[in-house]
Amino acid sequence: MSKSKVGINRILNFGAGPGKIPVAVLAEVRNEFLNFENTGMSITEISHRSSEYSKINNEAQNAVKQLLSVPDNYKILFLPGGGQGMFSAIAMNLMNRTGSADYVVAGIWSGLAAKEAAKYGTVNPVFPKPGKLGDIPDSKSWTLNPNASYLYYCDNETIEGIEFPFIPETRGSVPIVVDMASNIMTRKFDVSKFGLIFAPVQKNLGTAGVVLAIIRDDLLGTPMKICPSVLNFTELANTNSILNTPPIFQVYVTGKILQWINIQGGLKEMEKQCCQKSQLLYNAINQSNNFYECHVPENFRSRINVSFKIGGGNDNLEEKFVQEAEEHRIYQLRGHRLVGGIRVSLYNAVSYEDTETLVQFMKNFQAKYQNSIERHL
Repeated sequence: MSKSKVGINRILNFGAGPGKIPVAVLAEVRNEFLNFENTGMSITEISHRSSEYSKINNEAQNAVKQLLSVPDNYKILFLPGGGQGMFSAIAMNLMNRTGSADYVVAGIWSGLAAKEAAKYGTVNPVFPKPGKLGDIPDSKSWTLNPNASYLYYCDNETIEGIEFPFIPETRGSVPIVVDMASNIMTRKFDVSKFGLIFAPVQKNLGTAGVVLAIIRDDLLGTPMKICPSVLNFTELANTNSILNTPPIFQVYVTGKILQWINIQGGLKEMEKQCCQKSQLLYNAINQSNNFYECHVPENFRSRINVSFKIGGGNDNLEEKFVQEAEEHRIYQLRGHRLVGGIRVSLYNAVSYEDTETLVQFMKNFQAKYQNSIERHL
C-alpha cells in the first residue's frame, strides 16, 4: 500500500472501536498538536476554562445540532465514563421519575445496560431473551409499561451485528432512550422521537474518552441523590459540559470529524456510502455458497457491524482468515470474544475502496480453502 498523507504506511482498519479516523482529520490534528492556533501550547495543554476550549466545545455542539437538526428544546452534552458509565448515568438520572423502566434486550450491550439499571430500580424486559441472533418479536407483542420512566434500546448491537430497522413505540408519554454508539452520524433520523440519545464517540466520531448525549429539556432535573455530579445530566447541562476538567482532546477530535462529515456531503452522503459498503459485503457473504454465513435475519442486519462465520463456524479456518488478512495488511477482523467468528466494522471513515479490498480477499480466501476443509453446516 502507498504511504498516506500522514506519512505513515496505513493498514486497512475494520476495528469495532476504537474505529478508523479519517486520514484528513489525523493530518490536521498532527499539524496542530504542538502549537494549537498559535497559542504556543498543545491542544492537550490548554485550559478548559479558556476561550480556545469554549470555542471548540461550542463548535462541536453546533455541528451536532446542524447535522442532526436537533430541536431547540434539547441539550447537547459531552460526558466522561464511556458507554458503561452511561448505563448507570441513565438510570440514576431518569429512573427516579417512576422507579421502573422498560428495556429492549436484543443483544449483549442492551443486556449489560439492563443489568446495570436494575441496581437503581425495576427493569422490565419487554420480551423474553431471544433464542437466536436477531430473533426479535413483533413490537406489537412487547409488554410495555405505560408508567415506565423510559424505554431503553440499543439501535445497533455492535457485537452481534443487529440493527433496528424501526424506532420502537411506547405507551403514553414514556420517553425513548437510545444507544447509538456505533451508528450515530450514519443516517438522518428524527431526534424529536427520542428523550435521550447517546453515543460514545470512538466508533464514528473520534477517540475514546467522551460520550455524546442529546437530551430533551423536560428530562432534566430529577436525578437520584446518589448520582455523582460528573454524571448528572442537569449539572452538566447547566455548565455546558464543563462541570469539571472535560476530555479536551477527545472533544477537539470529535469536532474535527464533524467538520469532515460536513465536507464529505453530510449525513445524506454518509448514509449512501454506508449502504453501498454494507451491501457489497453482504452480497459477498450471500453469494459464497454458505462458505461465509451471517445468521442475523436480513431485516435486522447491521449496516455498520457485519458479523459472520466461516465454514459453519470452523475455529481453525476463522483463525487462518484473521492471520492471512493481516498478512495482506487488513486488520481487526476477529469477532468479539463472547460470540467468536468474524466481525467487520464499516464506520464512516472506512471507504468503499477499503471494503472492495476486503471483499476481494474474502473471495480469494474462499477459493483457496473451499474444497480443502470439512465444512460444518
